[in-house]
This record gives sequence, structure tokens and C-alpha cells, in this order.
Amino acid sequence: MSKRIVVTGLGVVSPNGIGIPAFLHAIQNGISGIKFMPHYRELNFSCQLAGMPAFEWEGLKNYISDVTFHGLKGTNIGYGIAAALDAWADSGMGYETDEPRWETGCVFGNSIADTEAMKNVINRVDSKEVKKLGSRVVEQAMNSGVTSYISGRLGLGNKVITNSAACATGTQAILMGYEYIKHGYAKRMLVGSAEHVDTYVYGSFDSMRVLSRKFNDYPEQASRPMSSTAGGFIPGSGAGALVLEDLDFALQRNARIYAEVLGGSSNSGGQRLGGTMTAANSTGVIRCIDEALASSGVSPQQIDTISGHLTATNADKQEIQNWTQALNRKGDDFPLTNSLKSMIGHCLSAAGSIESVAAILQIEHQFVHPNINLEDPNPEITNMVGIDCLPVKMIKKEVNIVAKANFGFGDVNSCIILSKFN
Repeated sequence: MSKRIVVTGLGVVSPNGIGIPAFLHAIQNGISGIKFMPHYRELNFSCQLAGMPAFEWEGLKNYISDVTFHGLKGTNIGYGIAAALDAWADSGMGYETDEPRWETGCVFGNSIADTEAMKNVINRVDSKEVKKLGSRVVEQAMNSGVTSYISGRLGLGNKVITNSAACATGTQAILMGYEYIKHGYAKRMLVGSAEHVDTYVYGSFDSMRVLSRKFNDYPEQASRPMSSTAGGFIPGSGAGALVLEDLDFALQRNARIYAEVLGGSSNSGGQRLGGTMTAANSTGVIRCIDEALASSGVSPQQIDTISGHLTATNADKQEIQNWTQALNRKGDDFPLTNSLKSMIGHCLSAAGSIESVAAILQIEHQFVHPNINLEDPNPEITNMVGIDCLPVKMIKKEVNIVAKANFGFGDVNSCIILSKFN
């Protein structure tokens, strides 16, 4: 018997808002979270901007013990704990439990382990001071640290997995959680992803010359998806989290329901047919969208809004073209399309989860958030889709179904279909 899976809790740590009320206000009003980073100028980076959450690290002690808190400052683990436990509380459940919650699992992703922790390891080992490292360094450096901390705090006893699929990580984590419930392996899954872009990760991207370099003096104008003056992306940090539940399970406890996950797909273009380590194979992207629609039982004409990947690089034009082919819709018939990256930058592995929280809030509150910095849309894009399909101000309208997709390094794709709950 087909199971229905619903979203009952949301949590977010975003460059433009921490917590759902602040984040909702920011995306409705087009508030940017991009800031100038003086240290990046000292490091001689070409791009000196970042989407960095105004996160109070001492506030982590509201979620975890003082002992556990030690060593988590400035980590994706810290962001993930805050977003995940906020989503849990938002779903109406308490943190404490004496027994494992056998019915509940966790899929929470990231892309790169804590390089600051590894720098400490390297320096201590090279200095023959390994005994000074302490007993906590492994759990802070391992990729699965984020799920280990989250599941340990909440006593989650089902599948606990840390996924990693570059920029597709967040949407893939949501899809994996959905599939576990759909196939009867769990009743509830806490899903999402986190990213902390430290100077080492940032410097690696800066060396690739894929970051915006011309707006260092104008931070809020720097992230420009689909714009003629887009010059690269702005790295961001943060986390997004969702509580997914079997519908009957959620109804038994009178849970608030934000939206329904209808289905989705995750695949790879195989780095063939034009796909590479850093560029998507369009055939794979289109196939991923097609399969997401088919698994959801949704026709292309039913899509009200596209929450795109759209990073403010040359790939934006190709992405829009892929959507027009997958949906067989173009011109004024094309769905309203937005990119949260215009406000928060590209949060890498956290992008999909933060953007999915934004997509669900648009369904919950019936609006489409604006694309800021789109006063000069790329004519190669507007030749394919109507200019009114790319809103520059918030639009209040009925939003029933949103297609949310992300495409990552390694030619990996993920697309989920989110719906108003009926």
C-alpha cells in the first residue's frame, strides 16, 4: 500500500536568518545575507565575500552539554545540530528519551570534514605532540560527526547515515529519508545537510576562479543568478533540516503538517555526453527531473514554481534550457522560477536543504520569493522563458507544487517534488 510522507518540522541556520521566523521574513523581503570578510582580503583571495550566518556559538549550549560543546565552534556539526534540533522541536517533540527511538532515523549530509580539526591534527602530529590532541578530535573531524551528534542527542535508533553528493547533498538526503519511510523501514526521518566554509575550503574554490570577484565592495549585490552581470557564485555556510513522517504516524499525534513530499529522483550523468566533474550532463539532468515527476504522479503543467540550483555561473543558462526541455514549457508558460542563492550565496552541501525549507515555506504561506539582483536578466535566458517568470519582488499567489532540484560536482543530480498537503 502506497505510503504518504509529510513534513512536520523545519529548522534552518541561514546566512540571512537563523530560525524559521527570521528566515521567512528574510526570504519574503529579499534580504541578503552576503557579507564582506576582511580576513579574506588579508589572505589575498580574489573573492572576499561570504554568506556567513550570524551564529552565536555559545548558543549551542542550549542544545548540548558543555562537555559536548567543546571543539564544535565554527563547524558544520554545530550548524547541523542547531537546525536539526530546531526542526525536531518545531515538530512538537521533546529531546529527551530513555529508550532509543527505534522508529526514527537520520540522514544528514555534508561535503567536507572539519579541516580546522584536521589542521590541528597535522600540526600536533608533525610537532610530535599527538598526546595533546585529546580524545574528541576524531569525532569532530569525521564526516559522520554531524549525524552522530544529532542521533545521540535525540536517541534515534533507526538508520543513521551521513550522505555526501557535493551540491546535491541536501535534496538527496531528503529523498533518502522519504524512500526509507516509503518502503516501510522507518516511520520518521530527520533529514538535512550542513556546511561550514572555512578558509581552506573557500581558498580551494577561489583558486578555481568560479567565485564572483567584481562586487567585493558591494556584498549584497554580488550573488546574481540568471543575471547578465553574474560573475560566479558566493560561498555560503549553514544548515537546513526537515522532519519527515509517515502520514498516519503524524496524524496519530496530531502533528502540524507543512507539506507533502510526493516523490523525487537522484541520478548521475556519468560524466558522459558533455558531463564532467564540474559540469552537468544535460541528458542526466532532464532524466532526473522526468523521473521525479513520474514517481510523484505529477504532470509538468502542475508545477507552480521551480526552486532552481542556479548558482550565478555560466551553467544558469543551461539549467533553464534543461528545465524547458524536461517540462516542455517555455515562454510565458514557464513556471515561476527563483534562486535562493541570490540572497544567501551557494551553501554547497547545505544548499539543497536550506532551499527546500524555503520552498516549503512558500507552500505553507502561499508566496514566491524574489530573485534579488536580477534587474538585468540574461537575454539568453529570457529568450527561452518569459521575463515575468523570474520574479524580482515577492509574489503572493497560490502555490501547490514546487519542483526543487540541485546539481553537484561529480555530475550528480537530485530533484524532489513538494506539494501542499491535502
